[in-house]
Amino acid sequence: MSYQSTDLVSWTDFARTRGELGAAFLRILGYFREDGVKSITAIEEAFRARNAAALVTPAHTLKGESAQFGAYRLSGMAEEIEMTARRCVETREGPDELIETVVALRPCFTETMALLDRDASPLAPRRPATFGRRVDTPATSFGRAG
Repeated sequence: MSYQSTDLVSWTDFARTRGELGAAFLRILGYFREDGVKSITAIEEAFRARNAAALVTPAHTLKGESAQFGAYRLSGMAEEIEMTARRCVETREGPDELIETVVALRPCFTETMALLDRDASPLAPRRPATFGRRVDTPATSFGRAG
């Protein structure tokens, strides 16, 4: 379970995605929220039914969409579910060993979305761009030696 030590969000990758998506960013983030809820519901239902095959697709979807936004802990959890479910299908075993990960998936998604929403809000304060100048350097020293 290597995902447990992973940060919830890589802000560098989140910012890259925001830049790449531009004006479509908030709309795509909304799709991620909707798809994420659907994927998690499908994972929970498949797990309750002990249907390893039905775990694979929603876990795969959640894995990729989470990684797109830098949500690597969530992506790691989804990857563990997907890969374990694939092995269970091949060995014809039930996915019982996934109980802890499946139970932790929704709270992780909720916490991750709260962070993404907070940072994505147009009202959220942004980190000031320093353009190579140290933040603690007084603006009055511009152009002066020493």
